[in-house]
Amino acid sequence: MEDKLVTLAIRTYTRAQMIKSVLEENGIDTVIHSLNLEQPGMDVGVRVRINQKDLPRALKIVEDMESAWEEKKDVTTVSHVLIPIDFGDQIPKMIDFGFYFADILAVEVVFLYAYFSPAFTISMNNDVSTYSISDSELLRRIISTANNEMELLGNNIKKRIVNGELPNIPFRFELKEGVPEDQILDYCKKNNPALVIMGTRGKKIDNEVIGSVTAEVMESCVSPVFAVPVQMQLKTPEEIQRVAFLTNFDQKDLIAIDRTISLFNSGKLEIFFIHASEKNEAWDEVMLGGIKSYFSNHYPTIRTHYALLGNSYSPEIIEEYMKEKNIDVLAFNTRRRRLLSRLFNPGMAYKMVLYSDIPLFVTHV
Repeated sequence: MEDKLVTLAIRTYTRAQMIKSVLEENGIDTVIHSLNLEQPGMDVGVRVRINQKDLPRALKIVEDMESAWEEKKDVTTVSHVLIPIDFGDQIPKMIDFGFYFADILAVEVVFLYAYFSPAFTISMNNDVSTYSISDSELLRRIISTANNEMELLGNNIKKRIVNGELPNIPFRFELKEGVPEDQILDYCKKNNPALVIMGTRGKKIDNEVIGSVTAEVMESCVSPVFAVPVQMQLKTPEEIQRVAFLTNFDQKDLIAIDRTISLFNSGKLEIFFIHASEKNEAWDEVMLGGIKSYFSNHYPTIRTHYALLGNSYSPEIIEEYMKEKNIDVLAFNTRRRRLLSRLFNPGMAYKMVLYSDIPLFVTHV
């Protein structure tokens, strides 16, 4: 096999083995390299690598293979875009982005509304507080109101589809009882949506519950999350062209970057790789140079830029850089953390949700 190898795709180990088998049946030498060099046995994704001269033919073979796999999928396993809602003022923007990405991913849209049930009411009698279980009528009214809101929203979406304002994507509603962030995370764990679209208030509106709910979901969700700030400058999803990606030079970033490119690559995509460190390490320059070389070889049609920020990952530094470069979306990979860790040391997702007015795309690889 020639020494000049290129990465054809990054897939799960099982899928990579299937691709390797078919390529070799077609006379294309193929090797598989693990992305996790520290623990090669951990299934976080692997590179499928081939000789550069075989790239055009291999791309066509893999494209045909994966198209066939998609057609053979059972309809019960087809994923969806999840849009948690509270019937607030951000719903139109969330719908626009949700249907846009659902069209790209060829999946349906599911709206999830979580409501609180009035478990207890408080009454005063002779200055003594007594607690009694609330009657079922109040709960019935809450559910009835939610159903009416969903019906109105559904009718509005149907009109927009008929008018050509939204792609003709199937959609449905789910109504759940409980705390919103708990219900969203539980739903994602059980149903594994391809993408979650949520709203944030950003830095211009303080102390909003919606910001903390979105931040909590982004820190813990098993699915990728796209956060839509109410004050963002983007008018339509088609305007997304300049995406910044925060990297710690973790090998799992390669999978997260691949997901980012798949979702946002409309033919005019530019990616700005950012690494921030309090120390000016020579190794950072080497690693960033490696990323630059990797992308020039494997994503030649995508314009890339690279920056080492001389500070830690603070929202202020990142926000300043994004404004300077007119960034449309900030993307990064983050690890799910335990509750106490999130309480005493909020992660980047939490900080940026409550600080930035730029849309965020967060994955957990």
